[in-house]
Amino acid sequence: MTYLENSKQYTGSDLENIFFRPMLTGESAQDLGVRVLYNMPQPTHVQLWDGQRNILQKFTSAGWAGGKAATKYEKTVNLNRVKAELGFSAANYFSMVYEKVSSLVNTHMDDLSGTELEQAETALFKQALAENIRVTMWIGDTSAASGYNTFDGLLKRINGLVDDDGVYNFSYQAAALEDPAYAVELFDKLWAGADPRIPGLKADDRLAYFVSSDIYRLYEKYLDAKGADAAYADAMNGRRTLAYHGIPVVDVRLGSYLGATSFRQSFVMLTDRRNLVLAVNTADMPGNEVRMWYNPDEMENRQRAVFMAGTQILDEALISFAYKQ
Repeated sequence: MTYLENSKQYTGSDLENIFFRPMLTGESAQDLGVRVLYNMPQPTHVQLWDGQRNILQKFTSAGWAGGKAATKYEKTVNLNRVKAELGFSAANYFSMVYEKVSSLVNTHMDDLSGTELEQAETALFKQALAENIRVTMWIGDTSAASGYNTFDGLLKRINGLVDDDGVYNFSYQAAALEDPAYAVELFDKLWAGADPRIPGLKADDRLAYFVSSDIYRLYEKYLDAKGADAAYADAMNGRRTLAYHGIPVVDVRLGSYLGATSFRQSFVMLTDRRNLVLAVNTADMPGNEVRMWYNPDEMENRQRAVFMAGTQILDEALISFAYKQ
């Protein structure tokens, strides 16, 4: 046998529990580094309440002195309907699925059950689907003729704010990146110019410097140059994560994708992770599904997912952005 013929269709709760919820909740959502809203009612609205006003009153007498109601702000996350499709030659598909099955513990290769094959097939598709959602979340551009153009990503929204001077931003030259210490200068300048609310959010442990891969490597070189045993050990063994003054430095891992876009190739952004939103919905539109089937005419195994997705920035003022000119 060199091909898999059993078709599979996932809708409703199966679509949610088998495919999307594992990708978009828990540790998987944290790996995306932003706020993830999954299966919120469509259209998706995010409610923001103003809890900063002075509510303490002198206790002088009975009665109510609460004044006006708390101010509510609302942001809408517009979702686009998208589909993801993959096709494999039957022989290649079977080989890839077989490899994933063989990696499962306590698997009897001479007696494969339908469940084991299904797990391997879904794992193969989920891996590709998760990466495409992550990349489009950053570089999506619906105005592009090709590429990642199914919904607008965060960089398109941020570039619009930078071009309109809607956020604190500045540019730097390529020559500046020859000095590893310039990475720290970028971090300090973004912090100093950020919205006054940013320092107060540090205690929530949700601030992050989102950086392109060149800035991430530049900061690593800066740390490597430190004359300490810890720096030597890190240079030998690598670092799982980086941080500056307690704020994580996150590599957005777009090096192989940015070159094909019109977005700025090198950048640093300081913001609160909760300020960047990815919304995915698989429940509120008829026809949302994941389907896997074998096409005998083409001798090809095919996979398709139909769902809705979109991004939003909740508070533009909480963005500090630097980019290479």
